[in-house]
Amino acid sequence: MLTRHRRQALAALGFATAYGLVRLYWATGGRWGWTACDRTRSPGRAELASGCGADDVTTLPLVTGWGAVVLCVLLLVVAAAAARRPGRVTAGSAAAAALALVVLSFPGHLLFELPAGAAGRPTDWRDVLHRVAMLAGGLLFARVAVAARRPGCGHPGARGPRPVPASLRGWAYAAAALPLLGFTLPHLLWWWGVPLGIPASVLDAARRDLSPALVAALTAAPAAGGLLTLGLTHRWGQVFPRWTPWAGRPVPRPLVLGPAAVVAVALTSYGLIGVWLMGTALADGRTDWAELGRGWAAAGTELVFLAWGVALGVAVLGYERLTRPRCPMCPGPVARPAPPATTTPR
Repeated sequence: MLTRHRRQALAALGFATAYGLVRLYWATGGRWGWTACDRTRSPGRAELASGCGADDVTTLPLVTGWGAVVLCVLLLVVAAAAARRPGRVTAGSAAAAALALVVLSFPGHLLFELPAGAAGRPTDWRDVLHRVAMLAGGLLFARVAVAARRPGCGHPGARGPRPVPASLRGWAYAAAALPLLGFTLPHLLWWWGVPLGIPASVLDAARRDLSPALVAALTAAPAAGGLLTLGLTHRWGQVFPRWTPWAGRPVPRPLVLGPAAVVAVALTSYGLIGVWLMGTALADGRTDWAELGRGWAAAGTELVFLAWGVALGVAVLGYERLTRPRCPMCPGPVARPAPPATTTPR
């Protein structure tokens, strides 16, 4: 019977194989599912339908062509090693692979492209689906890293919710309040025509470009995310509530840690990129402090993303430590498998 760790490692191996074959197909000239669109601009529907002329591209750049194939080979090696023997080395390698896949997928981009596409805005779905696949692979390798470092001991774990420390509550409440006060509320005011910290001309142009459905999606998503963040500090974040079909059962840690960690990485990276772009614009003379002051609310949104991501990330780490498996029958905070019994010859 396969152990949970081995099943996860084989799933990561399957992803690395399938994704490697796709990258090999693209590197050798195939173009089905590949896109040549530039994420820094908004192409029209006609361009998106053809992948911005993907079939006309004869050779891919080294990094996105054969370089990506080499990366997939490394993923295969890491997954095969993790399936064969768990340990600190394979856990570290799987964690590095997970981080690389998550960064390359850039989940901050997906946070906006997915609701925008669902609301009917022209979206490069080839690029979005490709990034979702990389993000899913990153989560698979993250689970392999956790399982390889902390194999179970076979004893039943302690059940029931654990008391939440005050520090975790503070970070979680900050991560819940920041999107409501720093994103949802000002965007609703802008949509209603209140020029709060943004020039009226810019506001009018934005209101013409945004549909009510898109505004609803962009404002509701942060509010819903803030509400779910509270689960990190409440009983229903550790044990399913009574009104669910799984009442009383422990909430699987990956169900909480996976999405929350991805969102934290996405928000932090998006905020860092925004702050870096503002800094380079100031250094190059493309903007000045007076212009940033006139649009202080829009510029401050980047700081909100950064603070939100940091607060959520610290809260996720606190939840991970709080819910870390502990075996009352084994020494140490994490269960370890007992060595096989041996008989000394006489």
